Amino acid sequence: MNSPAALIFDMDGTLLDTEPLYTKATQSVLDTYDLIYPLELKQQCMGGDMRTGAVTVIEHFELPLTPEDYLEKREAHLLHLFPDAPAMPGAVDFLQRFLGKLPMGVATSSHRHHYDVKMQNRDWDVFDTVVCGDDARLERGKPEPDIFLLCAEELGVAPEHCVAFEDSHNGVLAAKAAGMRVIAIDSPYVKPGSLDDAERKITHYDKLADLF
Repeated sequence: MNSPAALIFDMDGTLLDTEPLYTKATQSVLDTYDLIYPLELKQQCMGGDMRTGAVTVIEHFELPLTPEDYLEKREAHLLHLFPDAPAMPGAVDFLQRFLGKLPMGVATSSHRHHYDVKMQNRDWDVFDTVVCGDDARLERGKPEPDIFLLCAEELGVAPEHCVAFEDSHNGVLAAKAAGMRVIAIDSPYVKPGSLDDAERKITHYDKLADLF
């Protein structure tokens, strides 16, 4: 852990504090049906493929929507919220610390156009490669390891020499399955114990001053 060859980051809840925005957008869709989006359901959806999450919500509430309908309705709200999403505490300073010293990548389940909206007008888009969930080369989403393996391949670093940063159970499982060491960003959105497979849990990036 003390001498990684590359760093790979998830985006939502890891670099950007977007999880409250996903909750707000989902609740806006459910308001039409007088339904409440419970935390337990959100925890099932976090960190995984967008379409799989949509199916989970639709089946839970028996909504009269296709996954495509649901995601389209949710996106209308998200696109207004993403540009103002704050960075996670300490994340930007942490990235700047390794700029030019280690290759860094992003492995996010978000689709590319969502990533572009989230990162517009930010001065810390410092990544050597970004792999998004709608990349045509991906056959499986998190918790499968495909996205982390592809990101490591594009960085030219063996997975076992990468440290991955994640905030969800699905994400931690994916990075571990890829053979990476994992640091988890803890949050009130995850179930107790769901990040225990990570080698370390933190609440702020300044907690890593002794590690790298």
